[in-house]
Amino acid sequence: MTANAFRVEIPQSELDELRRRLETARWPNQLADVEWSYGVELGRLRELTEYWRTSYDWRRFEDRLNAIPQYTTEIDGQRLHFLHLPNPGKPVLLLLHGWPGSGADYLSVIEQLAADFAFVVPTLPGFGLSGPTATTGWGAERIAQACITLMENLGYDRYGVHGYDWGAQIAPVIARSAPDRLLGLHLDSQLTFPQEDEELTEAERGRLDGLDRWQAERSGYAAIQGTRPQTLSYALDDSPVGQLAWFLEWYDDYGHRVGAISNDLILDAVTLTWFTGTAGSSGRIYREAANTWAADVPFCPVPTGLAVFPGDPTVRRLAEREFNVVHYQEFDRGGHFGALEVPDLVAADLRAFFQS
Repeated sequence: MTANAFRVEIPQSELDELRRRLETARWPNQLADVEWSYGVELGRLRELTEYWRTSYDWRRFEDRLNAIPQYTTEIDGQRLHFLHLPNPGKPVLLLLHGWPGSGADYLSVIEQLAADFAFVVPTLPGFGLSGPTATTGWGAERIAQACITLMENLGYDRYGVHGYDWGAQIAPVIARSAPDRLLGLHLDSQLTFPQEDEELTEAERGRLDGLDRWQAERSGYAAIQGTRPQTLSYALDDSPVGQLAWFLEWYDDYGHRVGAISNDLILDAVTLTWFTGTAGSSGRIYREAANTWAADVPFCPVPTGLAVFPGDPTVRRLAEREFNVVHYQEFDRGGHFGALEVPDLVAADLRAFFQS
């Protein structure tokens, strides 16, 4: 495998152009008293945009990212960017991110576990420094195979894999495709669906409320990206404020947990996506992988750990129909973006699971 050492170095001219676009943004009106019920609240977006324009420090994030060895390679015709921290004699972990995000989502987790593990952290094809994709077909199966190939090319024949969001959909594909290579499978959030008229406990119904809420009022973004991603991409790739608003729905949990993820961490992810022009490209995964949603899958024999955060619809009894669950931990803080919001809990659970 040819892997080229890589550093993030955004020209100052691009930073200046971003600031110009933020200064000249056109703002819509907002109805009185609707707050977040119609979408991202105008006051929150204007405040964060002003912080982005006047105070956010991209070079701080760039330096933090460049402090970790990173590389680019080509697999199956697609550029793939990855962080790689060898640690001879220690277990190797493959960490997979979700939408919207990149491998940089795991910087705090890596920093806490660097003495105990080796790490390979790719940015998924189509996202950030691995994007945009140039062909169709980059769904969960193809991405999983690219990750398996990456690990083979790096000389790792045994490793653990962890994922959240789309990473938690791709990681099980890796486990089912190459079970003999995995030390274990660890997931944040795993969608589990009860059978029709299945009796559930009160606690299980409470867990599944999050899934019902997503299907009823929060799945619009997925429907658009899963059907007309190209149309959406014109707005996202042209307007930094539009891109920020589109991502902020998730980072601020639809207005329910504003500030749970710091402004700097949100803007790290959004700015990286802006400079790489991958807001539209990353959204295509919803169309490319549409066939994996709620698909019937064979049982996965790989020992599996589940980290369950507030709002997560994971129910252990239902997950055990698909996975060999040997570790299940519920947390009373955190949310969908565990690695960004509570990296201490994610790191501790990874250590507890993989060192066992």
